[in-house]
Amino acid sequence: MFPLCKTGGLGDVVGSLPKAISELGNEVKLFLPLYGGIKTDKHNLIMLPEFEDIRLHIGEKSVFFNLWYGTLPDSEVEVYFIDCPVYFHREMPYTDDPDENERFILFQLGVIETLQRLKWAPDVIHCNDWQTSLIPVYLKTNYKWDKLFENTSTLLSIHNIGYQGRFSKNSIENAGLSYSEFYHGGPYELDGTFCFLKAGILFSEIITTVSPTYAKEIQTKEFGAGMEGVLSTRKDDLYGVLNGIDTNIWNPKTDNFIPYNYSKKSIKNKIKCKKELLKEADIEYNEDIPAIGIISRFAGQKGFDLMLTIAKELMDLPFQLIVLGSGEDKIEKFFELLAKTYPEKVNAYIGYNNKLAHWITAGCDMFLMPSKYEPCGLNQMYSLNYGTVPVVRKTGGLADTVKDYHEFNNKGNGFTFEDSTSYALYSTIERALTMFKDKKVWKEIIQRGMKEDFSWKHSAKEYVRLYGKASRVKDL
Repeated sequence: MFPLCKTGGLGDVVGSLPKAISELGNEVKLFLPLYGGIKTDKHNLIMLPEFEDIRLHIGEKSVFFNLWYGTLPDSEVEVYFIDCPVYFHREMPYTDDPDENERFILFQLGVIETLQRLKWAPDVIHCNDWQTSLIPVYLKTNYKWDKLFENTSTLLSIHNIGYQGRFSKNSIENAGLSYSEFYHGGPYELDGTFCFLKAGILFSEIITTVSPTYAKEIQTKEFGAGMEGVLSTRKDDLYGVLNGIDTNIWNPKTDNFIPYNYSKKSIKNKIKCKKELLKEADIEYNEDIPAIGIISRFAGQKGFDLMLTIAKELMDLPFQLIVLGSGEDKIEKFFELLAKTYPEKVNAYIGYNNKLAHWITAGCDMFLMPSKYEPCGLNQMYSLNYGTVPVVRKTGGLADTVKDYHEFNNKGNGFTFEDSTSYALYSTIERALTMFKDKKVWKEIIQRGMKEDFSWKHSAKEYVRLYGKASRVKDL
């Protein structure tokens, strides 16, 4: 939950969407593990003494948790933190540790037990990803006896179908669930594993994912990651809702990080941002040479391996490249080597730097996202908002937000390609570079992008509609 902790797009969603839902007149409470990286004093969190040492069973283990309380920054949305240092005080929120299943079993049980003690019956529990996918199961099994949850329905959002929470059969005992539902093709079983996400999909009233195109893609073998068959059984309850962006944080008019603020009407200040960015990167500014930005995790899905075999050809093209990211060793080394070999046109920062992310978004002319798949993607929306023209592969949320200039009869807001090949990537960058030469056309492309409204208000209304649908489905 941004700004308390963040590893990807989910952090941005949970930091923004609840505010928008609250502003529509709903009462919202958030639950989060108290990860070690969350500083309780910095965020004014308080420990609730009446919720001290609550006991739970994880398999045969007795585990205790405490409860902390705060509010979502810049809002009145209440946040409750499940505090169990033995499970959550680790270097990163997610781990490959052998007890990863236990960590999130504890969290989910902690959420339900806290709701019981608060005597607060939500109409809907909005679960995100495999880490909360057992909550719909628990409400229909172990906690079915509790009248508090009699009218509580569940909506499960899948942010990336590739992460499914698959564990050994023994995890069923850790979760306190019945082995009777674990059999070949059964609700808990997938390829011989106990799959948290599959269970959540089958037990939730409504399932959503983070863009309309991705909702269709994950029902296919190519993008379903082995879950397409399960999803096909729930296709009538599966919806794609495009993520929004927090325009209080990502807004060129008010952004505190960038050297000059600007809008559609004061676009000249964007050029000043570019000059400052290139100066910082030690690259010479040239109004006729576009700067292309990359801000990304370097994971296989992000498609940067497409650049490896055409590095020389790309470097022969007239553009400058500013890179920010980290991840796979071979991609990190590739960008480092590129910057070392072509220092006059490439700068690479390996790691994460929030200020630099804003500078790149504001200061570059184009933004590159060659993703093999992209459930939603936020960076292309930030870029459009900042008048930075996206060059992306046409998949998932990228297909829903970036309209190809040529495909849309010279009325698009960016450049897209369909085939996940080096040739398609190269030729699309080449197309964008050609259009950049025409200043009048380029300004029109920028203006179209900046007119788009990706704020959370649209998505929040759609979620509230689906919450109502989830409640009606439960009533049936």
